[in-house]
Amino acid sequence: MRLPIYGPRLRRVARTQFGWPRLRPGQFKPMRAVLRRRDALVVLPTGAGKSAIYQIPAVLLPGPTVVISPLLALQQDQIAALNERGDPRIRAVRVSSAETPKERREAVEAIRRGEAEFLFITPEQLSDPDRLAEVRSLGPGLVAVDEAHCISAWGHDFRPDYLALGDMIEQLGRPPVLALTATASPPVREDIITRLHLRRPEIHVSGLDRRNLFLEVAYCPDDAYRWRRLTTMLDEEQRPGIIYVATRRAAEELAERLTTSGYPATFYHGGMAAGVREQRHTDFSDDKVDIMVATSAFGMGIDKPNIRWVAHVALPGSPDSYFQEIGRAGRDGEPARALLLWRSEDEAIQRFFQGGSPDPGELRDLAGALHKGPIGKTALQKATGLGPRKLGQYLNLLEQVGAVQTVAGHKLSVPARAPLPAAAAEAASSAYERQQAVVRSRTDMMRGFAQSRQCRTETLLAYFGEDLRKPCGHCDNCADGIAHEIAAAEPEGPFPVHSRVHHDEWGAGMVMNYEEDRMTVLFDSVGYKTLSVPVVVQQRLLVSE
Repeated sequence: MRLPIYGPRLRRVARTQFGWPRLRPGQFKPMRAVLRRRDALVVLPTGAGKSAIYQIPAVLLPGPTVVISPLLALQQDQIAALNERGDPRIRAVRVSSAETPKERREAVEAIRRGEAEFLFITPEQLSDPDRLAEVRSLGPGLVAVDEAHCISAWGHDFRPDYLALGDMIEQLGRPPVLALTATASPPVREDIITRLHLRRPEIHVSGLDRRNLFLEVAYCPDDAYRWRRLTTMLDEEQRPGIIYVATRRAAEELAERLTTSGYPATFYHGGMAAGVREQRHTDFSDDKVDIMVATSAFGMGIDKPNIRWVAHVALPGSPDSYFQEIGRAGRDGEPARALLLWRSEDEAIQRFFQGGSPDPGELRDLAGALHKGPIGKTALQKATGLGPRKLGQYLNLLEQVGAVQTVAGHKLSVPARAPLPAAAAEAASSAYERQQAVVRSRTDMMRGFAQSRQCRTETLLAYFGEDLRKPCGHCDNCADGIAHEIAAAEPEGPFPVHSRVHHDEWGAGMVMNYEEDRMTVLFDSVGYKTLSVPVVVQQRLLVSE
């Protein structure tokens, strides 16, 4: 077999332009896809070198690289790392709300003159039609979408302008697209592909088994027991670390209780003023805060290698968010710990956060406003009275049912043969209910992970569509010997893992894993379901597709 020509070129650029002596596992294949001008979706854990996957090939491709990233702090870290080498071939500039109009103009001109290669920009900036046209005129050769899970309806972050990225990229001249994320289960991956309009993308998922990260779960019958387990860990472990809680109030109260008890802690949540959030983010990054108590709003964009532990004192809403959050520990490769302390009551909180159904009347009125002709989002807000977040959610649902499209000038209009407003509202409500079925099933899977006696890493990776094949050796179930006993006793299931099956009521699905006499299937329409293997076999509930 002839070796591809891409390897030596990529390694030479890595060494000479970036000072990296070698490529990391999981980087080469998606880099090769980029050089072949193929769309690609890459799932690599935090700290595995996702940025290099677009940075190194960009040097070899014609045209500048546009990097769409949601957080200014994350952008700034990446820009600083590129510019510190003083090489114009990898210089980066930024267009964001943090720059003055003059600085934004100078950034674009630097790209146009060939004095910079990377243009970092937020989705909100690209949503401006004039800015979009300006970026298009630069002739970008590659678009990299960082934190791509933010675009997903199933994701754990929501940015309305992310939902329009697929259309924005089309209007940039449709260069190849590279989507990058640290966590994406199969439904999230499919959502990213659909919403970014990726064309026959290569999908690369690797490195999800963090061998230096010890996974531990404890059921807590009451809050007193949970407090004792938490403080015991704080006494045993080095710092810094992050404690994740479910609500803003819980963040404030736990931080105060810890501080009063001799464990100085600071809290962080999305309800704080932007300046305060930024300062606390910086203080934690600079080792001025040892214990951060936070909601899920904290963590994205933290490039901090020495986090020694991540604790959850409530059941996360999904394995997606859990994996993203524990991935912030031990990025330096040194031993780190992930401790989940959960109670049955935690599930009720997550159900509450999943919220109520969209208002059919508001959906109908929005669909009706769209029928009056091409209209911008600002005018739609005035016509309907909807806030930007709800408007984004509703447009997302209407887009799924073919009731809205983006046209020239960044306006929204109704496609030919679109459903009438009442029918569009009904179809959009049904689409929402299907989504919620999957969201609820993800919470079920998180509880299943917490209760599992199987290898924790096996269970977690199975959720993401990966097969570890043997117990990991770095979780509590492996340390106790339970995981090895179960693995040795497990019979072969009736269907291969990752095979497609069909259920009369729930339709098509994929077998994700087996544990003892149970199997988990991810159904396209209703999400994750855990079934009894004997019942499946006896009643022939599933058939191979």
